[in-house]
Amino acid sequence: MMKVSLRTVGAMCALTLLLTAGGCRKHRKTKSAPNTDAYAGNLQDLVAKKELPKEKVDTTQVPNLRWPNFSDYQSIVAKFYDDRNYEVAWTRDGAPTASATAFIQAFQDAGTKGLIPEDYDAPRWAARVEQLKTKSADAISLFDVAMTVNVMRYISDLRIGRVNPSHFNFDIHVEDKKYDLAEFVSDDAVDATDVPKLIASVEPDSEQYRKTEEALAHYLALAKQQEQAGAEPLPMVAKAVSVGGTYAAAEQLGQRLQLEGDVQGEAPKTTVFDSDLSAGVKQYQHRHGIAEDGKLTPQTIKSLNVPLASRVTQLQDSLERWRWLPDPYLNPRLMVNLPEFVVRGYTPEHKLDFTMKVVVGKVAGEHQTPVFTHMMKYLVFRPYWNVPVDIARKELAPHIQGDQGYLASKNFEVTNNKGLVLTNYTTKQVSQGGVMVRERPGPKNSLGLVKFMFPNQYDIYLHSTPAVSLFDRTRRDFSHGCIRVQKPEDLAVWVLQGQGEWDLTKVHEAMTSGQDNHTVSLKTPLPIAIFYVTARVDEDGAVHFFDDIYGYDAQLQEVLVKGPPYPVKPEPIVPKTKPGDTL
Repeated sequence: MMKVSLRTVGAMCALTLLLTAGGCRKHRKTKSAPNTDAYAGNLQDLVAKKELPKEKVDTTQVPNLRWPNFSDYQSIVAKFYDDRNYEVAWTRDGAPTASATAFIQAFQDAGTKGLIPEDYDAPRWAARVEQLKTKSADAISLFDVAMTVNVMRYISDLRIGRVNPSHFNFDIHVEDKKYDLAEFVSDDAVDATDVPKLIASVEPDSEQYRKTEEALAHYLALAKQQEQAGAEPLPMVAKAVSVGGTYAAAEQLGQRLQLEGDVQGEAPKTTVFDSDLSAGVKQYQHRHGIAEDGKLTPQTIKSLNVPLASRVTQLQDSLERWRWLPDPYLNPRLMVNLPEFVVRGYTPEHKLDFTMKVVVGKVAGEHQTPVFTHMMKYLVFRPYWNVPVDIARKELAPHIQGDQGYLASKNFEVTNNKGLVLTNYTTKQVSQGGVMVRERPGPKNSLGLVKFMFPNQYDIYLHSTPAVSLFDRTRRDFSHGCIRVQKPEDLAVWVLQGQGEWDLTKVHEAMTSGQDNHTVSLKTPLPIAIFYVTARVDEDGAVHFFDDIYGYDAQLQEVLVKGPPYPVKPEPIVPKTKPGDTL
């Protein structure tokens, strides 16, 4: 059999290069088997025959793709075929290879991975396979290029996500996770004997990711069941219904709670809101970040009326963000989930150690806590709070104008740039940053008695707070950007484990009567991820959903609905929270 050449199959990706290619060249040796398909032609011949008009061949377009613009993969596809001497990769004797067939199945099932099957031409492969039976050169060539582009898209999307997180101003770096796609697809994918195993190796090695994927499959089935049932929204109530009260749609409520497993057994055929329904409502509230009082409140009904198809989207968005995380932040020691208002600590073996409430940045203004990854390097006991200039201008200067002793009365002091305390200063100096305002250490300090530092461009960190009543709230977005922790002493002991006798007693002493502004460096920095997922799976398998407080899910969907090529180029990270010692 003659050696097959697709010397101008690259017209789909680098027409000029391929039309001038010729002679003997050295190429990287690939692991894939040589193709002996005698029927594969090349696009140069097709152009000459007017079967593919030259003027319609674009170097960044494959005309038979659902999303024909593959400019983001053009150079990689060109390298892939150049490395293979332009041999077709995905057919043998005019039929799809076993690996091609397996990838086609993976494309069909992309929805179970939180991806969009149409992004990988899922509805088009049956017709392409049928066209291969004609053994025409154009069918084989176009099938091959389409398969290469879609395999690369699929592998990359599972590996690092579809949209670069920097597009959303997230300071998460996916670059180190990237494959050399041309090499990976040629060496590992083209002749893969176990494509599902290969796909699993590409995905994040995280138990939370796998649990989210399992939850997605479950909610896809539930959403389909809900759609087929055609259930009407639950009627709203004017005020909360307690146990023993009347709710006309109690039976319908029971069926809705039963659907997600919050109520077991038959739905009650009654209009009484009984204790079983209340227990189911309380479990539902627990999973959705709603005050857990067991009462049928307007907020609870509003949440229950969210279509399960929307919960599917939340799970899909969460999977996308898990793919962004690089090691060691895929399984960090500390993870703050902003819309959940929770921080979790994990053992070095990735087992959950603790869960703690947090307060995060306000939605309004420029105070949203940024999404980023970093290393926690030290703690500061009894810290000063260095007031950012914009806060000093807006919140302190108006009081100074009429009362020169105001700052001292509120536990503040003013220093020059050398840290020397000043007694003479003007309102203008405070407003313009000519002098620095700081709050003295102590129990009333806005940062509390300890802060946990992972130096970053946003000046964001974890810290304690005197405003402990905020932890009783269900929704906890009240800060200027920093993250306030519920149990700072416990967190300090956990962070300092293995560093001497830092038990609760010693930590308490350092916070209450120790040296002011005392820094303790960590012997081993701890990876921390300030993360954002509105759907999360507990260790017991319970699926929790949270409000999209910063609108990041909505932004992601706006991008994804446009189809590829998705934004992939890294962009400069601009802090949403203004630099300064925030709180």
